[in-house]
Amino acid sequence: MQRRPRFHITGPLTRAAAHAAGFTDRHLQQPGVLHLSRDTYLPVSMAGDARARLAAVLLTAPPQAVASHRTAAALWGVEIPLEDRDDRRVDVIVAAAGRAESRRDRRIHRVALEDDEVVNREGLPVTAPARTWRDLAGVLQPAALLAVTDQVLARWCTRADLERQLARRPTGRGCARAQEVLPVADPRAESPMESVLRWVVQEAGLPAPQLQYVVRDGAGGFLGRADLAWPEQRLLVEFDGDVHRERDVFVSDTRRQNRLVGAGWTVLRFTSSDVLGRPDEVVAEIRRALR
Repeated sequence: MQRRPRFHITGPLTRAAAHAAGFTDRHLQQPGVLHLSRDTYLPVSMAGDARARLAAVLLTAPPQAVASHRTAAALWGVEIPLEDRDDRRVDVIVAAAGRAESRRDRRIHRVALEDDEVVNREGLPVTAPARTWRDLAGVLQPAALLAVTDQVLARWCTRADLERQLARRPTGRGCARAQEVLPVADPRAESPMESVLRWVVQEAGLPAPQLQYVVRDGAGGFLGRADLAWPEQRLLVEFDGDVHRERDVFVSDTRRQNRLVGAGWTVLRFTSSDVLGRPDEVVAEIRRALR
């Protein structure tokens, strides 16, 4: 009797393709196989790969489906803060006509797309960066949208590109949010949570800070660089992400802070627990320092 080949899934696969290769549903129930939806599968090792999840969804999506929204952002390397990290559904835009529905592995969006708003990214159809930004404006809160806008401006688009995209769709969901956030955006921001902190400052009506401000001593020597600065008040504000807990970084931060304080600067440092858990107190501390 001919021996059936060993089942080993190395990429996205449909149930029909597995059956055509001589395998059964029992093979698809192995621990190393992730069941994405009613007829789509993926190796568990690829569960966190946005590109692989998109490729799997496209196997059973309508022919002209295009990656959009959060999935497009992931393919462009844009990080979205304040998001549910357990939600790995793939966002795709499909034609208005048709029977495609959202499932546990995909969110279906029926919105119009222009030809120049779709590009090929790593072999997959995806909305262009400016269009991705405009779509995200309809689903993200302002702080997260500012973080996205900062990253898009730093890597993929000019401010004029985003203004043109907004002019193309001047109404509809997210329009007012995009108009509010875009003037505040700055490509010099170095982390998404730094952008969120800046939005907290903006919403509180505090004076706009300077970004990535370089501090020098009286002889022009370098003392340090700060995320946010109000030079006239000699105030520096830093966002400390996880990397700042590493020993070498912590030691370097401490020495730099001592130099800055010794030179007459006030240095305030905040973490994500501060920015997200007690934003009012963060604002109050900055406001007191500015006075």
